[in-house]
Amino acid sequence: MSSVRKLVSLEDLGDDDLEQIVRRGVSHSAGTSVHRKPLAGQVVGVYFAMTSTRTRTAFWSSALRLGAQVISFGPGDLQTNTGEAAGDTGRVLAGMLDLLVARTGQPTAELQEWADRHGLPVVNAMTAEEHPTQGLADLTTMRRHFGSLDGLRVLYVGEGNNTAAALALALGRTPGVELELRTPPGYGLDPLILERAQTHAGQYGAKVTELHAMDPAPGGFDVVYTTRWQTTGTSKPDADWRETFRPFRVDRSLWKGSPDAVFLHDLPAHRGEEVTAEVLDGPMSLAFQQAENKMHSAMAVLEWCHGAPMMNPAETDEVSLR
Repeated sequence: MSSVRKLVSLEDLGDDDLEQIVRRGVSHSAGTSVHRKPLAGQVVGVYFAMTSTRTRTAFWSSALRLGAQVISFGPGDLQTNTGEAAGDTGRVLAGMLDLLVARTGQPTAELQEWADRHGLPVVNAMTAEEHPTQGLADLTTMRRHFGSLDGLRVLYVGEGNNTAAALALALGRTPGVELELRTPPGYGLDPLILERAQTHAGQYGAKVTELHAMDPAPGGFDVVYTTRWQTTGTSKPDADWRETFRPFRVDRSLWKGSPDAVFLHDLPAHRGEEVTAEVLDGPMSLAFQQAENKMHSAMAVLEWCHGAPMMNPAETDEVSLR
């Protein structure tokens, strides 16, 4: 890792970093964290070139709660829109900001350059390949609900998008966890990301598999997870893609084989498309607690990037260990 603390990819986190951020997110979520203002006097840039409700609000709110001042940039605010090189923009921002949270929807390499070449602490709030802060919020939600991640079996149904990529990379490094991805034919995980996740799983005693059909019916899971079919800022090359996706809708029938499973969704959701209202709004759903946990997890990410102490000794007994 470089001397600049960055979260451009979950690969930027060491094992201890990943553990500390998730534990701290759980502590914030449980209301057991000791409130400090470690970012007092700092300026955090929040740049969202794409729409966002949860992630943008989570990081803006978190920065304020941690004592920072926030400068917000929308999709039309930077001179990259008039032809300035992205590297020049990153160099300028590095001289004026203490930390940048950015959602670009572009290749991750751009944010890596801003961090590595210009020394700017960057948090990836979603790029084309990966949504690492969503993965951290997901682990925070599961650990908060179950008390531990040990032995959890997670079923992901839907497109192998950047949310699925982050989930696979995070759970692949979580000992004892099994992740099964059911993705439509032609819409699976990026093969390189799947390979990385499976390599991690082999090293950590986890398991990551991907299938491209809903038959045989899955069962025996603790968590069922889906995302909306039309990922932000993307389009499908196949005009009949909805027919390909239709068998991958999450409905109550999935609970026949996993009667005690909880439901997760990164939101926004389209009821009746990727998930039925009965599931999303039902007693098994943690989707809206998961959304709130984006803020608690975001606070932990900002604290980590700043180098603030992650846990107070008084909190240690309040947070279950993995």
